Amino acid sequence: MNRLRDLHRITIELKEVLEQETTSKNRESIIEKVNLLVEQRGSHLQELAAPYTMEEKQTGRELVLINEEIQDKMQLLFNELKSEMKQMKKQKKSNRTYSNPYEKIQSLDGMFMDSKK
Repeated sequence: MNRLRDLHRITIELKEVLEQETTSKNRESIIEKVNLLVEQRGSHLQELAAPYTMEEKQTGRELVLINEEIQDKMQLLFNELKSEMKQMKKQKKSNRTYSNPYEKIQSLDGMFMDSKK
């Protein structure tokens, strides 16, 4: 188990970070922690090599289940971020339209062109 102990610890820590309630104020720090933990996890995963003991295989099965939960939580975080970005873009467009309502109107200096002939 000594080879998987650090990987298991990092995986549990990553799960705990993702289980925290995310708000717009703490989202950036959560994303930074997640990135750091994912990088650490990746380096530990690269160091693993067969053969594995029965205890390590059992820990590996547990890690796979935890990893599925982590992926779901990361997808939720990504979707929240994506929807907030859409909302900000929509609000920015709305503010711009409010400040300059005639920005999109194309006119020819008040001249009227009859399109019917």
